[in-house]
Amino acid sequence: MRKESTDSPYDYRYQILAAVMLCGIMGPIDASVVNVNYHIIGSHFGVALTSAQWIVMIYLLTISSLLPFYGRLGDIWGYKRVYLLGLFGFTITSLLCSVSYFLPSISWLILFRAIQGITAGMMMSVPYAIIVTSFPPEERGRALGINAISVSTGLAIGPSLGGFIAHLAGWPYIFLINIPIGIIGLWWGNKIIPELKGKPGTIDGGGAVTNCLFLFSFLFFLNRFSTQGINAITVFIAAVAVIAFLAFLTIEKRATPPLINLKLFHNLSFSLANLCALLNFMSQYILVTLTPSYFNRVLQYEQNEVGLLLTIFPLTTLVVAPFSGSLSDRISPRFLTSTGAALCALSLFSLSKLPVSIGTAGIAWRLALFGLGTGIFQSPNMNVAMGSVPREHLGVASSILATVRNIGMVLGTALGGGILNASVPTSILQGSGKLGGGEASIFMLGLKNAYFGGAILTGIAALISLFIVNRKIQPTLG
Repeated sequence: MRKESTDSPYDYRYQILAAVMLCGIMGPIDASVVNVNYHIIGSHFGVALTSAQWIVMIYLLTISSLLPFYGRLGDIWGYKRVYLLGLFGFTITSLLCSVSYFLPSISWLILFRAIQGITAGMMMSVPYAIIVTSFPPEERGRALGINAISVSTGLAIGPSLGGFIAHLAGWPYIFLINIPIGIIGLWWGNKIIPELKGKPGTIDGGGAVTNCLFLFSFLFFLNRFSTQGINAITVFIAAVAVIAFLAFLTIEKRATPPLINLKLFHNLSFSLANLCALLNFMSQYILVTLTPSYFNRVLQYEQNEVGLLLTIFPLTTLVVAPFSGSLSDRISPRFLTSTGAALCALSLFSLSKLPVSIGTAGIAWRLALFGLGTGIFQSPNMNVAMGSVPREHLGVASSILATVRNIGMVLGTALGGGILNASVPTSILQGSGKLGGGEASIFMLGLKNAYFGGAILTGIAALISLFIVNRKIQPTLG
């Protein structure tokens, strides 16, 4: 533990990393436990599934739309302060989400989830910045790889944990698991995380508002378009997104200082690393969102079997990521990122060739292959991105990576659902029962098309990764 305020963060870097990891597991757990239980929550309040989906969607929308603002706030105000304030709010709103069980309408839970997303955005915007400034450049990849353990662990245990808690005690308790973790994280983080500030400055209010409006409307459009197609509502939302984006660009070119220094994207390494991350997360969420339906409806697995199979991918990532991150400190990260993305493409391509009926082992090795590729890809890719920006912009860079990740999730979900909707009759998709015979074959055709689309996306990421140049020190913007 730190004894003097003058101590270098390097002296306590692994304790700082442990503090960040402790709470880094909360976001993935919270997302996954809610994702597998929102239909149960909808039944409790007596609302349709489309209404219950807002529990998931509003959380993602509020997080994603505010990340760049929080990143800039961290550069000015201090990464520790932003991180701990977000953690405190996340812990409190977790309690409110649980208490909503006793309230008369699902609208209260949706409201609390929106506030929880606002606080989670603070918590998620600056961890990479804290880690990068706490570790010397030659250990950065290893630290980011170790940090990936918390995310992979949360994703791995979330589905099974959420199903077990909801079955044993009821859905309100899935939110309560955040509270003890949050309390310990606040105590430990306050003691060990140093004040890591960038340069003093001000917040670009116009840029913050237009950026938030753009991201919120853009992601909302993607969500609605995947299910409703083109209609008056989706066209209006798209128009709002375009106008907000153009306004944001105009404001950022004139603002001093801007919310996001657009010169960051003049850095080819930073831009390409973010593009590859976007493509990889899109392919990942095609896999994550569509595969459970295949297990349930075609292979007719029980829910506990589905949960166990879905943990194979993140568990493999958990094991591999620390080693690939450490390796990226020693050899060129671009070969690791390219290899990892290529393995993800190979996994999805093999899934696109699945027969209607297949043994568990045939599914397991394909999911493990995707986890292997993800573990090899992600940490070196983050190492390149965070290593290519100036020290005073680490908070914004960290938030951009988190925003890209969330946009990739939404884009992948929308694209996978869009491909499936275009390939499979609505009568089959709207049902929830088991599929057999011709219906199963038709469903599999759409699923294979979606998997093949994902393989193309992460295959492109593998090619782009070959052109990324790694930098070992934070440069300055010209």
